[in-house]
Amino acid sequence: MRTWIALAAVLTAVATTVACGAKAGTLQASADALGAADTRTIEYSGTGKWYQFGQAPNPTLAWPAFDVSAYTASINYDTPAARIQMTRKQVVEPGRARPAPVDQKVDQYISGAAAWNVAAAGGGAPAPQPQPAAVEERTMEVWSTPQGFLKAAAANNATSQETGGGSEVTFTAGKNKFAGTINARNQVEKVQTWIDNPVLGDMLVETTFSDYRDFNGTQFPAHIVRQQGGYPVLDLTVSSVTKNGTVDLTAPEQARNATVPPVTVTSEKLADGVYYLKGGSHHSLAIDQTDHIVVIEGPQEEARSVAVIAKAKELIPNKPIKYLINTHAHFDHSGGLRTYVDEGATIVTHEMNKAYYEKAWAAPHTLTPDRLERSKKTPMFETFSSDHVVTDGRRPIEIHPIQGSGHNDAFVMVYLPREKILVEADAFTPTAADAPLPATPNPFTVNLYENIQRLKLDVRQIAALHGPRLTTMADLRAAIGQKASNTTK
Repeated sequence: MRTWIALAAVLTAVATTVACGAKAGTLQASADALGAADTRTIEYSGTGKWYQFGQAPNPTLAWPAFDVSAYTASINYDTPAARIQMTRKQVVEPGRARPAPVDQKVDQYISGAAAWNVAAAGGGAPAPQPQPAAVEERTMEVWSTPQGFLKAAAANNATSQETGGGSEVTFTAGKNKFAGTINARNQVEKVQTWIDNPVLGDMLVETTFSDYRDFNGTQFPAHIVRQQGGYPVLDLTVSSVTKNGTVDLTAPEQARNATVPPVTVTSEKLADGVYYLKGGSHHSLAIDQTDHIVVIEGPQEEARSVAVIAKAKELIPNKPIKYLINTHAHFDHSGGLRTYVDEGATIVTHEMNKAYYEKAWAAPHTLTPDRLERSKKTPMFETFSSDHVVTDGRRPIEIHPIQGSGHNDAFVMVYLPREKILVEADAFTPTAADAPLPATPNPFTVNLYENIQRLKLDVRQIAALHGPRLTTMADLRAAIGQKASNTTK
């Protein structure tokens, strides 16, 4: 992000000129029409829809929708810095049982090379929470506004090509390429850029602007739509715009000094040859088979997978990882799969996920090249649509689709019948042992219990892939409101 810090220092000086190489006309005319040169800050508010990126309930569907009852973006182009405040609530989908929607309050920041959220943690007062991994995306959003794009184009030697009465403007800042369309009315109509994503690689982010209006002397779009991964992540109807108001967003010390924390993996032996690999918010399992290792779940991103692979090989030496079992395609549970492809492992996943992964992993991954980008290995899959078993002839590993879950349509749990261990993600996330039980059972957890009963699984331990601890069926029953007298396993 040093490029953007340097950029901020020269924006004011260069914003009134067309960059070297840009054709005179539409770029300068657009800057004049939208008042880019003298726009130091802008704040816009509205309502609409927000969509939860990477969490589609089915690989063929769009990201799930939330109603946005309040949205305000406050941007300082000189720093650069921004604050996004939002109130949102998930849209109820008929036929898909989910936890009852509640208002979610969002308060997100970027200032220079520091990103943070303000939220309450553990029931305490709201406080800054560093988000160093969000710097690239939030900085991109600053320059993907109409005035921001024009300022960045002027400061980064943009080139312009006439097209159909307008122009296509392109430039590169740091490792990120930007491309924008200016129409015949000198309005920025579209901004495209590409940022790194662990699943999608060089992911296109496209923001379109329409229905420009005069908001108290400032030309600004009344409709903004942003897409990531081929589907909308924001659809906003703008109701108010303020130019050059006070937007003072100084990064708190903990955010200025924050770095992405190193990945740690701890192990807990659950049975002979079965290891619970924990750390951070997402966990995996490693299972020792006759001549190979099976890993359950490759979450988050490559750094996590590299650390889990190293721990698995430390615990189970001199054996390759032959299989990676994937519970579902949500990005936080599939972001590390590419590393296992490079490792030579076969990805064991529901058949609905295969085509999605093949298309995603074939895309370029050049912004932050990972191991698979360098090795170019071809993914190997083992897919299923019903109950499936991976075995070495000695230890069977059962994979069972979770039927009827509102969370995902290609969702599985894993069961070790010899050890009576159930492995699951997102259906049941245990809390600390002394935490109060939920007042209303989570429908995902109720559904998990119903699937265990349907399959008549004898479960003695539950290794959840989120949460602080190993649990039992007694914990699961308690979480869905069953009395202790019903707890027999």
